[in-house]
Amino acid sequence: MADPSSYRPRPGDIPDSPGVYRFRDEHRRVIYVGKAKSLRQRLANYFQDLANLHPRTRTMVTTAASVEWTVVSTEVEALQLEYSWIKEYDPRFNVKYRDDKSYPYLAVTMSEQFPRVQVMRGHKKKGVRYFGPYAHAWAIRDTVDLLLRVFPVRTCSAGVFKNAARTGRPCLLGYIGKCSAPCVGRITPEDHQELAEEFCDFMAGRTGTYLRRLEKQMTEAAEEMEYERAARLRDDIEALKKAMEKNAVVLADATDADLIAVAEDELEAAVQIFHVRGGRVRGQRGWVTDKVEEVTTGALVEHALQQLYGEESGDAVPKEVLVPALPEPVEPVQEWLTGRRGANVSLRIPQRGDKKALMETVQRNAQQALALHKTKRASDLTTRSRALEEIAEALDLDSAPLRIECYDISHLQGEDVVASMVVFEDGLQRKSEYRRFQIKGFAGQDDVRSMHEVITRRFKRYLAEKERTGEWADGSLADGSLAEGSGTGGPGTDGSPADGDGALTDSLGSDSLVSDSLKDDDGRPKKFAYPPQLVVVDGGQPQVAAARRALDELGIDDIAVCGLAKRLEEVWVPGEDDPVVLPRTSEGLYLLQRVRDEAHRFAITYQRTKRTKRFRAGPLDDVPGLGETRKQALIKHFGSVKKLRSATIEQIQEVPGIGRKTAETIAVALAQAAPAAPAVNTATGEIIEDEEPDTTGGSSGEPVTAGVPDERRGQET
Repeated sequence: MADPSSYRPRPGDIPDSPGVYRFRDEHRRVIYVGKAKSLRQRLANYFQDLANLHPRTRTMVTTAASVEWTVVSTEVEALQLEYSWIKEYDPRFNVKYRDDKSYPYLAVTMSEQFPRVQVMRGHKKKGVRYFGPYAHAWAIRDTVDLLLRVFPVRTCSAGVFKNAARTGRPCLLGYIGKCSAPCVGRITPEDHQELAEEFCDFMAGRTGTYLRRLEKQMTEAAEEMEYERAARLRDDIEALKKAMEKNAVVLADATDADLIAVAEDELEAAVQIFHVRGGRVRGQRGWVTDKVEEVTTGALVEHALQQLYGEESGDAVPKEVLVPALPEPVEPVQEWLTGRRGANVSLRIPQRGDKKALMETVQRNAQQALALHKTKRASDLTTRSRALEEIAEALDLDSAPLRIECYDISHLQGEDVVASMVVFEDGLQRKSEYRRFQIKGFAGQDDVRSMHEVITRRFKRYLAEKERTGEWADGSLADGSLAEGSGTGGPGTDGSPADGDGALTDSLGSDSLVSDSLKDDDGRPKKFAYPPQLVVVDGGQPQVAAARRALDELGIDDIAVCGLAKRLEEVWVPGEDDPVVLPRTSEGLYLLQRVRDEAHRFAITYQRTKRTKRFRAGPLDDVPGLGETRKQALIKHFGSVKKLRSATIEQIQEVPGIGRKTAETIAVALAQAAPAAPAVNTATGEIIEDEEPDTTGGSSGEPVTAGVPDERRGQET
């Protein structure tokens, strides 16, 4: 626990101007970001008698080891910078709204030649118009099903669209009149684009004009005695009205507004937002947060506005935002919202009439959301605290292990040996800091040796970070070695990494100096930069001894080690002949099991991915400079690798994109590669010698070939 007076800046050094400040812990990690109209006055509030501080603020200043600030010109700039840093650093002590789901939107891909209507979640994409968010995806599909009768816009995926265009036959929706079938040329791209624009106009709330136009067309058709057309228009009008009824009118003046309500207690706060467009509730969403800092209702509203509109612009920010309390001061926030929208935004508290009545409804929703959250997570914080305390007591630790790292080894009969590292902070998963390893120090199956290698590599990185940031006085590590390379892994850029949790991959090649790109003076979470208080290994006494030996060899003696054996769920500690047995009802044992199971899941997912890639590899994969597109073109042209192998260089050159030099390289590579074993029909035992299986990964089938291990005979560990 740090003494705030040890890093308190002199009052004369702090400027009396607007700015943003950052508190850092002993590892240079940013733990709190705040803004102030006057940095001198705001920071002075943190360095008073600890007894006068709020308990959460007291915890923050004693956890911190330094404070720094950045001066800006205006409070609006401070607001923008504060939001950017909170998003970038994810500080532990800031208010962070969390949600248990990703809200679905109705999206129209206007940037495509033939716009598509679909349900989308996650980050918003450029060139797509969004409506919502909605509480349930089925609500979107019901609305779209009604509107397709009037606006038969394309809803199919790219694969279905291309297949229909290739066969010349539309899908079922094209036959029943719920799609204009642009795939077979029933409508021009321009007309389909106009149809999509009309769909968007209707969803945006401009319904009256379109309904009146349809009613006029229906009357004209009836007068001209075109009764079938009039009947179709009548049914279209009824479908539109039915779709509109799904969103009741709440504000008679066709207002576009967002209403934000907050329900809070001493520990948590729930925020509910109603999105009103054209006087109708078009979407609803909500968040819950732990109040890890002393914060007012106005400050909670300000954080909610940052979360809600920080990535939005234009019409996504409404003309009017109604809140239960105004931020203090309100002018910078209102100016920031105006800048996001590009037009004036009114931020105010409703005082009377329909808007006040609707705000009361939103407030009731927020209160119910908070009550439901507390019911679902009753004593969750208490339970996690008790679990950490039980672990500390069982392992004789000085304090509760706030950061736990768990390691597991996975392989299949000694092949594709990999390891995983998962991180739990305060008893909760920290998926952004997960790591994956390939075992490269040796070949074969040896879990103990693999564990020693992984622990050594991970903590060499940690020591290298300490040396680079000056925490080590000399220029070498504890064992005199250099730190390992920085690795090539990174977060998935498409929102869907290999195993779905945004983990990083550590390729870890040969030893080298630490890359200059690993800079932590800006507070970003860096690879292996922060040590755990407890290392858990999946295994018994041998694995624990290997992990402890690796730490001892690096001179690290302030990190505890334990292992959790699967068979009897025994907790092993280094140097003890008997395990520590926690009661089956122990919260500490339950937390250790969760950590161990998560490490096992993460390791097995990576091992299966590597195994699948190895099984699908073919001789073309070894041809330098030959990408996936040209590999597929070769297989499509020749039909199989076997026929490609027997082709001449001139025949290979006939494939688009293949030149003389590339054709020669392909011919040499295929001549040197041993032919693949023949495919086997596992039901009859028949050897299929006519065609060589497609090993490029482009086939939709899954041929069984000789030499492929039967997974049922192996065991994943």
